[in-house]
Amino acid sequence: MAEKKSLRQELTKGFIIENPVLRLVLGTCPTLAVSTSVENALGMGIAATIVLICSNVAISALRKVIPSKVRIPCFVVVIAAFVSLVQMFVKAFAPALDESLGIFLPLIVVNCIILGRAEAFASKNSVIPSAIDGLGMGIGFTFALALMAAIREFFGAGALTIKVLGKGFSIDITEQLAAIGLEPILIFILAPGGFFVFGMLIALANKIAENNGKPKATLNGCEGCPMASACAVKISDEEASAQ
Repeated sequence: MAEKKSLRQELTKGFIIENPVLRLVLGTCPTLAVSTSVENALGMGIAATIVLICSNVAISALRKVIPSKVRIPCFVVVIAAFVSLVQMFVKAFAPALDESLGIFLPLIVVNCIILGRAEAFASKNSVIPSAIDGLGMGIGFTFALALMAAIREFFGAGALTIKVLGKGFSIDITEQLAAIGLEPILIFILAPGGFFVFGMLIALANKIAENNGKPKATLNGCEGCPMASACAVKISDEEASAQ
């Protein structure tokens, strides 16, 4: 019973409590770049979730044979292999999505969420919890992306389209806005609008966390990065060799 409860906690922690975007403030670059439309956000979120699950499982299974000093390059190689597979799949079955996501799809390789979970969790836990952790963090990442994209697309384009496997719904209020002499707020789908919505969502997440007795999300530079310890070791070694 305790194990089931633990696995459930591992799954749900990424939804809100440790949401990688709104609470851990990771993956900011792809979040701002692809959240101009819900379809792009869902595509990126699903791709990242698949890579998260697969890389967590592989790294967890290999954690005892990967030398500690070269673990980061090994993690990158494992992640890159799964990203390549996902990218080929997207190119074959969803070429329009591949074109929309552009360079940000292959850049999943260096997404700090993926590397962070590999270093902080998968390399220290068994396969099943690592898979659950990857699924939970992927769902949290996808939720944050989709929520941000829905806000930006609705206010910035005056329309909202959500489709999954060719089915979905759309809302278009451009005609209603034109009838009263208004237009969509274009800045929402531009970079400044992305930062504004991102900031508002983090503020909301902080408020929810505060009401539940959780610490606020803060930007602490390198200290907040899951890879900070590895970087610190590398810097110390370089300083020692320089002396």
